[in-house]
Amino acid sequence: LVSRRAGVAASTTMPGVDSTGLAVGLKKGFLVEKRTITPRPASRKGKQGKHVKFVREIVREIAGMSPLERRAVELLKNGRDKRVLKLCKKRLGTHKRAKAKREHCSGLLRQTQRKAAK
Repeated sequence: LVSRRAGVAASTTMPGVDSTGLAVGLKKGFLVEKRTITPRPASRKGKQGKHVKFVREIVREIAGMSPLERRAVELLKNGRDKRVLKLCKKRLGTHKRAKAKREHCSGLLRQTQRKAAK
């Protein structure tokens, strides 16, 4: 594709530039280099830190499983996956949280089975 105006080729662009230099088209606009912006502190919101992860592991190790988790693991032993999902959804409120809890409990069950096999 070659533009009829000023002989600017639409397909060839400068490295690091998202526009073609043309006034029309998907990537229209003046040829400017993309700025590299440092990430803001808010962009790491929700990311778990090393210390927090360590503390939570220790608390989980000492406190053990919650009553909901104990019941879910028992149901999973009997192969009642759907019942576990329904139970967790009722207690936790959302389908997404319930699925995450079911996966967590199945992981706990796998860990205990692995320990028992050794």
